[in-house]
Amino acid sequence: MDRIALISDVHGNLSALEAVLDDIHARGIHRIFNLGDTAGKGPRGEAAVQRCREACAVNVRGNWDDFLRFVPDQPDAGAALRWWHSELSADSLAWLGALPLSHDLLMSGRRIRLFHASAESPHVRVHFHHTREEFSAMFENTEMTGDGPAPDVVGYADIHDAYIESEGGRTLFNVGSVGNPLDEPTPSYVILEGALDAEDAAPFSIQFVRVPYDVEAEIAVAEEMAMPERDVWAVELRTARYRGFQ
Repeated sequence: MDRIALISDVHGNLSALEAVLDDIHARGIHRIFNLGDTAGKGPRGEAAVQRCREACAVNVRGNWDDFLRFVPDQPDAGAALRWWHSELSADSLAWLGALPLSHDLLMSGRRIRLFHASAESPHVRVHFHHTREEFSAMFENTEMTGDGPAPDVVGYADIHDAYIESEGGRTLFNVGSVGNPLDEPTPSYVILEGALDAEDAAPFSIQFVRVPYDVEAEIAVAEEMAMPERDVWAVELRTARYRGFQ
């Protein structure tokens, strides 16, 4: 059986990323796909980008990856956005902007599509509580995904809320977040297991994994670097409450 680890939404949290990568490697998994939002929000976007470039066989562009490169052209961009942009090298910004928006694969006879937020755009969000129409739209071919075979399994990220659901022979799942989980404070990732590139049906599984890490050490890094919005960032990491509002 082949195994692929899916990570996403690292958001510059290098401590969480290293903990997750250590767990993946301890399980003997060597193929890692990253579903985007590697930088922004957290203090070490550049280091996270470099680590994902090194560790991940596939990287998909997220909404933060997309708009961070345009910050200098936005006169209304706040100090926090400008800080996260300046923390990234020109090479990393160019790399993030050139990433594909979706990735298709075949495993155990199932056609799997992976993207950051939705089949429409990395900037169009589909929440855990969604309509049937939104569910169906995640499986459609669009200008973003291209005209390949329609998937029967879709994995995405963006909302930092891990879940899985099936309806009408189709499965939708969210991998959650490595660096900024908002369902519980523990980072999550997903393992796909099956026969890679196999047209015929074979055993297939989707496994969710939670990996604890030193939250306070990462918060201390943000303090040391005087990162903007580090106070609400610390609340999110400790409580999994977005900006502390939930």
